[in-house]
Amino acid sequence: MARAQATDEAVNLALTLPKLGVGCHVVLIDGEPVLPASQIPSLIDPRTGHFYPTLSAFLPRLFSGRIRAAEIEAEAGAQIELLQRRGLHLTHIDTHKHSHMFPAVLRSVLRAARARGLAAVRNPFEPAWALRATHGAPWLRLAQVCMLRALEPVFLRILAEEHFSTTDGTIAIAGTGILDAATIRMLLENLPDGLWELVTHPGYNDADLARVRTRLRASRETERQALAVLKEFPSTQLISFAGLTSSGLVFPASSSGAQASKP
Repeated sequence: MARAQATDEAVNLALTLPKLGVGCHVVLIDGEPVLPASQIPSLIDPRTGHFYPTLSAFLPRLFSGRIRAAEIEAEAGAQIELLQRRGLHLTHIDTHKHSHMFPAVLRSVLRAARARGLAAVRNPFEPAWALRATHGAPWLRLAQVCMLRALEPVFLRILAEEHFSTTDGTIAIAGTGILDAATIRMLLENLPDGLWELVTHPGYNDADLARVRTRLRASRETERQALAVLKEFPSTQLISFAGLTSSGLVFPASSSGAQASKP
C-alpha cells in the first residue's frame, strides 16, 4: 500500500532486500488516497474524505457508472509512482479487496500500471481444487469465491488485450482467517502443474496491529508460523513476479504472497 500506517517501514525494509519481489497493492476501498480528493471526487466518500469503506459501498457506485474510469487510472498511477519514487523496483500490481476482478476497475488499473513500466498482475480467482483442499473455510466465503469465478474469463481476455502477465490462479483466498499449517500442507499436496500464488497474511499480533482496523489478528501469528510448511515441498519452486516467463497469450506470474511453480 502506498499510503498506510506501516508504509514507511515496509519500504525501508524492502530496500534492504533487493531480491524481494514487491508489488503495489492499489487501494481504492477502505483507505486514504494519494491524490487530492478534488481530483478524484467519484472515489471519495464525502463524509470522510477517504475512499468508501467497503466493497458493498463501492460496487453499487461502480456498476451504476458513478465512478469514473479516468479517476481510477489517475489514483492507481499516483500510488504506483509514489512507491517508485521511494526507490522500489515494482514487479506487479494487485488491489485491496481484489477490486480489479471487476472489468470496470481492471482496465484502468492495468493502463496505469503499464504506463509506469509494469506488466504483471495478480489473478484473483481461486480454482475449485483449492477450495476442496481448504477444510474449515466458512460456507459463505466459499460461495462468494465460487460465484466470483464467473468473472475470470473476461479477466483473462482483458489481460491478453492489455498484454499483462498473471498466474494460473491464486490459492488460500477462501482460507483467509483460518489458514494454518495443515491447510497449507493440504493445498501444496494437491498443487497441480502450473504457476499458483499462495496468498497469506503473516504477521505479529502486537500493539501495532491492535491499532489497525482488521479482523485478522490472531490468525496472522498462525499463518506466519504455518509458512514453515513450505520447506516440506522442495520440488515446488518458489518465485516472485519478477521470475515470470511467457507462456501463450497470458503469461504465468505471482504476487505479494508466495509464488509456487510446479513443473
